[in-house]
Amino acid sequence: MTLEQAPVQIHPQAVVDPKAQLAAGVVIGPGAVVGPDVVIGENSWIGPHAVLEGCLTLGRDNKVFPGACLGQEPQDLKYRGAPTEVLIGDGNTLRECVTINRATNEGEVTRIGNGNLLMAYCHLGHNCELGNGIVMSNAIQVAGHVTIEDRAVIGGCLGIHQFVHVGGMAMVGGMTRVERDVPPYCLVEGHPGRVRGLNRVGLGRSGLASQHDGREVKQLQEIWTLLYRSGLVIAEGLKQAQQQELLPAAAHLCTFLAKSIADGRRGPMPALSTR
Repeated sequence: MTLEQAPVQIHPQAVVDPKAQLAAGVVIGPGAVVGPDVVIGENSWIGPHAVLEGCLTLGRDNKVFPGACLGQEPQDLKYRGAPTEVLIGDGNTLRECVTINRATNEGEVTRIGNGNLLMAYCHLGHNCELGNGIVMSNAIQVAGHVTIEDRAVIGGCLGIHQFVHVGGMAMVGGMTRVERDVPPYCLVEGHPGRVRGLNRVGLGRSGLASQHDGREVKQLQEIWTLLYRSGLVIAEGLKQAQQQELLPAAAHLCTFLAKSIADGRRGPMPALSTR
């Protein structure tokens, strides 16, 4: 018998609605609760006393540890009972007591991609969007409408303000106050949070340093210096940066910052002063 053909295993002490859709190889632990509108993909493991309810879809190979609560109503006073969703991709690990809330308004989704690790006591509010390969340490509280791009690493015991956008491959130090957008590829830390420089450890691990004969990271550093150390405001720095042909990393940084300073946005986190 192949792994894909493995039977569903439901512990006798679990409560699983007969309308729930469980794919081959799903394991449901003791005391877990699975509601009628839940879909669980192949070979996913649902630990003891986890609660999965609402319109919730999990892909394959996910691990949901004890006490996690997924798909429950948003903690939003504007919520009026709309049939909103949580969509979770493949290969995610959601540790003890993680909570992920549904979106607020009809047709909206709280969405998590693939291969993410959310450590114990993380909370994702309504309408959040997470990419792939993200690591979130213990006790991170994420407000509604937050976007976190691929391969970001976020330290523990911190809060992220609503509508904040965390860029790809950024690293956020533990206990940082994250009240503004975190630019991609950057290292941020502090209370309030400040950009300290590029996330060189993450860039090295990503293999980006070897792309385009090393020019990718070199140009990224030059553009970062222009934007954060030249004395120019971000808008003026972007105008100068975009006068040259940008490789993908630098282009993404510039596009991210342009959107961050657009009307209605809070803007990016400032750099730590060198004075």
